[in-house]
Amino acid sequence: MVNIDDFVKRLEIILDYYGLNASSFADKIGVQRSSMSHLLSGRNKPSLDFVMKILDVFPEVDLYWILIGKGNFPKSENETLEFEPKSDLKTEDSPASFNQNYSGVDLFSQLNYEEEKPVIKNSIETKKQNITFEEDEIEKIVIFYKNGTFKAYKP
Repeated sequence: MVNIDDFVKRLEIILDYYGLNASSFADKIGVQRSSMSHLLSGRNKPSLDFVMKILDVFPEVDLYWILIGKGNFPKSENETLEFEPKSDLKTEDSPASFNQNYSGVDLFSQLNYEEEKPVIKNSIETKKQNITFEEDEIEKIVIFYKNGTFKAYKP
């Protein structure tokens, strides 16, 4: 989770580094000045869109540095962030590893529903036979069209 106070401090470091005030920074990354003001005051939290705009305009800003303070600003070309998984996360030696749960089934292949249609059709035909109408029972007839429109008729 991003600590807002720390994020604002890192944002102020960026402003100082480039010699920009909040208004010119907001204009440069393409956000409203009020958004920048609300963020700096701690009223609002930074959105992902806001952070991505900073990274697009200022490539020297490291994603992990701006979000959680890991890494350096400005980032160096040969810098890599070491990630150590938490001890409570499952590893490859764990009994429930990914490879053991993977069944090899193609999840994106198209399903064939042709076999089910006759069963559904027979069920509908059976229900139609059991329905009887008398003229005085019909209140309204509604016709639905494929384009999403409908017409209602009252006899």
